[in-house]
Amino acid sequence: MDRSWIPTVAGVLNIFAGGLALVGVVALSFGAFVVSCAPEIDPDEFGIFIAKTVLIGLAFGVLILALLAVLGGIFALQRKRWGFVLAGSISAAFVCPPLGVPAIVLTVLAERDLRERNQSQTTD
Repeated sequence: MDRSWIPTVAGVLNIFAGGLALVGVVALSFGAFVVSCAPEIDPDEFGIFIAKTVLIGLAFGVLILALLAVLGGIFALQRKRWGFVLAGSISAAFVCPPLGVPAIVLTVLAERDLRERNQSQTTD
């Protein structure tokens, strides 16, 4: 059975989930900016400092997961480095579960195809 479409779909799901997460990073960063620049909010208040810190920390964490998802999707499209593809699918499940969970399933199903292709390329 030809499974060549499975890594392609997994890669597209990873890249799309990572792209949506990058939009979320922009939204979190904008939220931190608004919290720090709103004129009716006292910037010296401790709660505002905590809110900015949490928003920036979430944005950084989501950024790392989004970049890993996009990188895993690129490797899936190239059919290389199955471990990175699986890591990208798992990170996609954290940032966008409706796309990440099917990406994990398809990545696991595509393991044989990815590994066989890598072995055939190294022996040529």
